Amino acid sequence: MIPLDHSVVARLDSFGERFEILVDPDKAALVRQGQPVEIEDVVAALNVFGNASKATRASDEALMKVFHTTDFNAVARKIIEKGEIHLTAEQRKRMVDEKRRQVITFIARNSINPQTGHPHPPTRIEMAMEEARVNIDPFKHLDELVKETVKALRPLLPIRFEELRLAIKIPPDFAAKAYGDIAAGSTMEKDEWLKDGSWVCVVRIPAGIQGEFYDLINKLSKGEGQVKILNQVY
Repeated sequence: MIPLDHSVVARLDSFGERFEILVDPDKAALVRQGQPVEIEDVVAALNVFGNASKATRASDEALMKVFHTTDFNAVARKIIEKGEIHLTAEQRKRMVDEKRRQVITFIARNSINPQTGHPHPPTRIEMAMEEARVNIDPFKHLDELVKETVKALRPLLPIRFEELRLAIKIPPDFAAKAYGDIAAGSTMEKDEWLKDGSWVCVVRIPAGIQGEFYDLINKLSKGEGQVKILNQVY
C-alpha cells in the first residue's frame, strides 16, 4: 500500500450511493489505462468509504446493491475505472505536463512532414497543440491521446505516420556488441550471422528517428556499418 499522505480520493456515485477509496493518482492512471497493476499497490487503505474524510465505511448492503460483491479489489478497481479522481491543481498540472511531453515525443519520433520527408520538431508540434487547444486528459492511454491530438493537428500540420525498412550489415569486430542495441531500438524482421562473423539484419523503425538511428549504427560500428533503405511502410 502507499503512504496515506501521498493519496487522493477516488469517488464513484451510483444508485444514490457514494463510494470513496484513497489512491495514488499516478498508479490509478495506470489502472485506467488497462495496465496490470495490483490494486494493493494503488491504495492507501483496504477500505471502501462512504465518506473518506470522516472514515465512514460503505456498508456491505450498499456494495452489493451497486457492485454485486463486497470484494475490495473488484470494488476498488471499478471505482478507479469509472469514478472521479480528485487531484490537487499541482498534481493535475504535473500529470498533464508529463502526458503532453509523451504525446509530443511520440508524434515527433513516429511521424514526418510529407512535404519535406523530415520529422516535425517537437517545438513545432507543441506550438500547434497550443494553437489547436488540444486538451490532455492525464488518465487516458497514450495511444488514445495521440490519435486525438493528430486529428486536431492535421488542419494545421501535414502529418504522416510511416516506418522505414532497413537492411543493416555490421562488421565482425562490432557485430556481437551491436546486436542488443539495434534489436532494442527497432523491430527486427530477420537477422543472420555470416561466415566471416558479420551480422546482417532487416529492421523497421519509425521514420521520425531515421537520423537518430543512423547515428546509433555509426557509433556501434565506428562508422563501418552499412545501412540501406529497402522501402517505406505507411
